[in-house]
Amino acid sequence: MIYLLSFGTGIASAIDNPSRRGLVTELVEPSEIPNAMSLNTTVMTGSRIFGPALAAVLIGPLGTAWLFALNAVSYLFVIGSLLMIDKTKMLPATSAARGGKPVREGLSFVWRDPMLRRAFIVFTVVSTFAFNYSVVMPKLSDVRWGQANGYPILLTCVSIGSVFGALGTARFTRITMRWYATLVIINGVSCIAIAWAPNFLVACLLCLPLGLGGTGLVASMNGLSQQNTPPEMRSRMLALVAVAFLGSTPIGGPVTGWIGDNIGIEWSIAYGGILTLLFVPMLWKDR
Repeated sequence: MIYLLSFGTGIASAIDNPSRRGLVTELVEPSEIPNAMSLNTTVMTGSRIFGPALAAVLIGPLGTAWLFALNAVSYLFVIGSLLMIDKTKMLPATSAARGGKPVREGLSFVWRDPMLRRAFIVFTVVSTFAFNYSVVMPKLSDVRWGQANGYPILLTCVSIGSVFGALGTARFTRITMRWYATLVIINGVSCIAIAWAPNFLVACLLCLPLGLGGTGLVASMNGLSQQNTPPEMRSRMLALVAVAFLGSTPIGGPVTGWIGDNIGIEWSIAYGGILTLLFVPMLWKDR
């Protein structure tokens, strides 16, 4: 039953993620889309700070089951908010012609745009190999720094950095490749530095730029995928970003696990940073 529920949740997330982000693009003017996407990411990452903290307070007196129930009830507020949107003020995108092959057309559009193509390739590499730190940090915290219960603190530090990354991206009306490349570098260097952090305090401090670079990169990729894209292609671009971000885990996860078991727990997070930095020159080519 747990596996079935998890499978259903995964399917729902795969549909919800691009749909929710696509809705954001229909609520603002085209020139404001990158900013709106970044603010949306800020709200999402901010919830990662307060959500775990609230859960830590309530899990004792209420228990795990009731927390799942409260989470289910919270969706009533989401539904209510959606119903309150004034559809007459929305800016719906032009529907693409039915038929054809949407995924293939989306990939073809990306491939024809040199800047977008390079950004997608780098984003896919980072998502596949450098965004698996959440499964590495619990063991890294225990084995390297002797903090068996330190993971929630590390995650909170990552989330705080994520808010700054999203807000930093939100100040742009147009995402530049210089900013995008800077975030890639920050993410890669942070992964390598955390792998060999001398103590838990330093690791917590390094989690701040890790969150900034990672979330800023996701927000920037969402912005890049929208700012030069025809309205009828925007949802497809968001779906491709979601696939690159979420769908790459089955590839990167096993690789990360194998490296952690056979080479060393430090290398299971550092290798992602190294691969990330190796792809940075692609972003500077013919800018």
